[in-house]
Amino acid sequence: MASEQRLVARSGDKLDLLIWREAGLGPAEISRVCDANPGLADLGLILPLGTVVIVPATADTAATRVLPLIQLWD
Repeated sequence: MASEQRLVARSGDKLDLLIWREAGLGPAEISRVCDANPGLADLGLILPLGTVVIVPATADTAATRVLPLIQLWD
């Protein structure tokens, strides 16, 4: 089972960009991340520099980052 991740916002980061870049998560995970970070949505569209965002642990977090293997002869 994966452990929770703590991500730190860079200058100009939006939540979707931060969780994609650092955790490989897509837009479907935004509500789960917001639930784990009360008040995060109140910070605005662009996160303040240094904002810590907690990504809760799930069994499938690591699997989300794995891309399917595509072979030319498939």
